[in-house]
Amino acid sequence: MNKLTISIFGNQIFQEIINKLDLFSKYKIVSCESSDSFIKNKEKGDHLVIFFLTENNEKDYNKIKKENYPTILIKKIFKKSIKFSGELVEQLNMPFSIIDLDSKIVSLLARYKFKKSSLINLHDYIIDKNERKIKKNKLELQLTEKEINFLILFSQTNKPLSRGFILEKVWNYSTETDTHTVETHIHRLRKKILDKFKDNNFIKNNDEGYYIWIRNHEILLQEIYFLQNIEKKLLNQKKVRGVLKEKSVNLI
Repeated sequence: MNKLTISIFGNQIFQEIINKLDLFSKYKIVSCESSDSFIKNKEKGDHLVIFFLTENNEKDYNKIKKENYPTILIKKIFKKSIKFSGELVEQLNMPFSIIDLDSKIVSLLARYKFKKSSLINLHDYIIDKNERKIKKNKLELQLTEKEINFLILFSQTNKPLSRGFILEKVWNYSTETDTHTVETHIHRLRKKILDKFKDNNFIKNNDEGYYIWIRNHEILLQEIYFLQNIEKKLLNQKKVRGVLKEKSVNLI
């Protein structure tokens, strides 16, 4: 398992110091000069940022904040009351103890892991099952528990889901139950998605059931159909060559 990477901005000497402490040996500690170099060169895996804020690097901090990494913001007590808040942001004022820093890291990582486990990708959207929200770009929509469970089903497969399957998994109804529950909820959910995200193609249906529409879905289906036809033609050609070869052998 890869170590968590802690990137330190604005204080290379501090990075060199904590790299020598056993307390932080379980982390990979690196120093970063700018937000641009960090975003461009960051390694894959989990990251935590320790940012020494000065009056000259607030722009760098704002860029890092947009990346939504767990961040510990270290600053002097400025004359102006500057508040940098966020769900995954902790603050320390200088001077501080190493024990306080370690405590902040542990607390922040616990929240980060909980948050990370709650996020599910659904094509262009993100489902936050803990907050019961669906998000896209900077927009978000509050949903019911049933709607969230309904969408999570679609994140687990690319195939259409039948009405009976949805009834059983989301509402615990028998697949033979005569009810319009699925249709009613899908109608409401489609309207919510359309009103918030202007997406009129979010939930589609065909003879096999309901599915989440994917951008360029029709083009993808055409490509699959094209490749299948090529494969059939190649198989037919192979069979023909086999027959001709067999006949030539018999003629000899």
